[in-house]
Amino acid sequence: MLNLQSKLPNVGTTIFSVMSALAAKYDALNLSQGFPDYTVDKQLIELIENYLCAGNNQYAPMAGVMGLRLRIQEKFQRVHGLSVDAEQEITVTAGGTQAIFTTIAALIRPDDEVIIFEPAYDCYAPAVSLFGGKVVPVQLTAPNFSIDWDFVRSLVTARTRLIIVNNPNNPACRVFNKADVTALAEIVHSNDIFVLSDEVYEHLVFDDARPQTLLTQPLLRERTFVVGSFGKLLHATGWKVGYCVAAPALMAEFRKVHQFNVFSVHTPTQYAIADYLADASHYENLGHFFQQKRDFLLAGLSNSRFKVYVPQGTYFMLLDYSAISAASETEFVRELVAKYKVAAIPLAAFYHDGFSQQCIRVCFAKRQETLEQAVELLCAV
Repeated sequence: MLNLQSKLPNVGTTIFSVMSALAAKYDALNLSQGFPDYTVDKQLIELIENYLCAGNNQYAPMAGVMGLRLRIQEKFQRVHGLSVDAEQEITVTAGGTQAIFTTIAALIRPDDEVIIFEPAYDCYAPAVSLFGGKVVPVQLTAPNFSIDWDFVRSLVTARTRLIIVNNPNNPACRVFNKADVTALAEIVHSNDIFVLSDEVYEHLVFDDARPQTLLTQPLLRERTFVVGSFGKLLHATGWKVGYCVAAPALMAEFRKVHQFNVFSVHTPTQYAIADYLADASHYENLGHFFQQKRDFLLAGLSNSRFKVYVPQGTYFMLLDYSAISAASETEFVRELVAKYKVAAIPLAAFYHDGFSQQCIRVCFAKRQETLEQAVELLCAV
């Protein structure tokens, strides 16, 4: 008999796959997985077609097409006033998740401790475990999901190697304030710790907030890996193109793993994105674009029985159903999809212990018609 011992014995099918399957089963509106239901800009599609037909179909450079790395460099200068080196500090990756996995692989050794903030995106903890690390979760709670940095400091030990943050945060939809950044920097600086900053929703911030990156904080500049995503930036999550930005010494270690993981990323898409982002409005207008969708859903749900937590960023929204049902979050989303034809994600799925606060997450990166249907269905609950 084959003796296959799982390296991730407690990991099953993700909640995203489960809820999307239920949405299909019940012919329900799928607000669970985070992807747009509208088309990618025709201009971008034509650019990719042009590069495909021009023969750009072989391996790209391991670190990414230089034209795209220069465009990322330009974006950091334009948005953040920050100089990053396209040659030594930027690597194009097969999506944000690969960049996160590669960072963890490059850093984490057996018995290293990694602090993460829950609710946490579900790819962090399994990657830490794969490399023998220990996850140290910090539980944040609704409605504010604020961080007690003194408590975080108390968790730091001689084994603490990495702190993972997600800013803007999916699914808490919260954005770091200045005090958060300062407190994190002080902990990192005084304890010789690295930071993985998942900033894939960087430009999806609302109410006149400015995009931010931890790399602008001097104490974090040399110890932080920043991850970005063109899937979020270009409404094309299925293309799986992202990037990592870090100081030269950190990026050298990142690339040692990257070259044996995926080596390089889809060539024609890199060239096309580089051309497309010559027009900075494609990312500078994202906040306004998604705030219109957010505000429509907020207004529509004001007549529902849900309590809505106003998101500061991302394209998600949290709904408190405590006035509707006493069911657990998992039970409630299953009832919601079967009876009311709306698929959502239980917030408990983002906590290691299934902590339930009677909250669900919905995605508003949808067409206007979809949002109108969402309002109608959710107000009927």
